[in-house]
Amino acid sequence: MKPKALELFKAYADSQLPSDGGYIVSSFLDENSSYARYEVVAYSGVKSIVLTEEGLTFQTDGNKLFVLAEPPSYAQKPLEPFRRPAKDQIPHRFAELDILTTRNQTKVMVSKSPLMTYGSFTILKPSGINFSFLFYNMPDVFETVAKFFSATLNKEAGVSKAEAVKASKLVVEGMRRFTIWNK
Repeated sequence: MKPKALELFKAYADSQLPSDGGYIVSSFLDENSSYARYEVVAYSGVKSIVLTEEGLTFQTDGNKLFVLAEPPSYAQKPLEPFRRPAKDQIPHRFAELDILTTRNQTKVMVSKSPLMTYGSFTILKPSGINFSFLFYNMPDVFETVAKFFSATLNKEAGVSKAEAVKASKLVVEGMRRFTIWNK
């Protein structure tokens, strides 16, 4: 039986990356706070996948969704996310994000609309506490990703379990807007 998800670079090393498509979730976590960024990428129709020093480059179009968990102590809150320091940045303005403010004032922000990458995209090799997972495009992929985000936002970003479930629904709503599967 095929697993629902695998660590991306292990899947590549074991020749288990589907060229017909899947979903990749990468994290960019701050080791000193609960500030967390995630990228969700959907891809299909891969021409080639090349391992480079910086990561895996997919020769295909992709849809990207960005998720940001901002703790109440984050000093640069007023700055639009696209104007923040590179390590904290996502390519959106506040108006382009669905924002859930939790009881503890953590803000979970999710792209309202996915961004399209044309031709190729690269998934960076995770370092430190970061990760990249491949989710296979199976009938229950949205449910699997929702459970994953619910657990990750709770553990890594300090979002309560109930609010992490709400935030994970925003991620899945964004994923349902991916156009990569509608070609």
